[in-house]
Amino acid sequence: MRFVRYGQPGAEKPGVLDAAGRVRDLSGVVDDLGGAVLGNLPQVDPETLPLVDGNPRLGVPVAGIGKLVCIGLNYSDHAAEAGMAEPEEPIVFMKATSALNGPNDPVYLPRGSEKSDWEVELGVVIGKTAKYVSAADALDYVAGYTIVNDLSERAFQIERGGQWTKGKSSDTFGPVGPWLVSADDVADPQNLALELDLNGEKAQRGNTSSMIFTVAQIIEHLSEMMSLQPGDVIATGTPPGVGMGMKPPRFLREGDVMELRIEGLGVQRQEVQRDA
Repeated sequence: MRFVRYGQPGAEKPGVLDAAGRVRDLSGVVDDLGGAVLGNLPQVDPETLPLVDGNPRLGVPVAGIGKLVCIGLNYSDHAAEAGMAEPEEPIVFMKATSALNGPNDPVYLPRGSEKSDWEVELGVVIGKTAKYVSAADALDYVAGYTIVNDLSERAFQIERGGQWTKGKSSDTFGPVGPWLVSADDVADPQNLALELDLNGEKAQRGNTSSMIFTVAQIIEHLSEMMSLQPGDVIATGTPPGVGMGMKPPRFLREGDVMELRIEGLGVQRQEVQRDA
């Protein structure tokens, strides 16, 4: 099933898409799409739920995200593009939850930004507490999948010292959605096409089959280092085609439009503006 949260920022309600792609109100079934609900997502016939009028804004499809954990250099072709060796273990960094943004909301370049970049990524939403989980069992802990744009200010990330989190956490730099697709509706998370277009032109193309570390291996690794809680989101890395890897590099400018797609998980669209 395809779950959404719709409405104005801070006042989103839970919903589900029907066969025609229309939003149906789920608030009579669950209070929100977060916490324990994610371990037992409701199985309902969308046609029995109230139809939401118009074309409502879609928010982040998961409520109460506690951690946004990211994996760096997880595609062999992206590592080559960046001129870096493939990691022997997953590269892990955190993205501030204050960066979370609706899938179609504007993205704001932070003050002083000259090297902001795009990254389409498969997002994994944890459904139940995972600690010391084996790769063989890891996917049993997944509530579903979504799209994450792991936006990055490369100068903040690489040239300002410290850790990558500095370049990943600007406000609006974490669009998530549009949908939370339940795990049982994703046949193989290691065979999904990813795409990002910039101003209607091809930028990123890839497939999750090129991941160095699979979703299951990532969950195993992370759950050794920290417990994963219901609603935590893992951004699993990006394929080639980022602006930093272009020759010459091409970074985001005011007025740019990004469109992101992952097979079966919907489409994001963000217009770029500059923060005041």
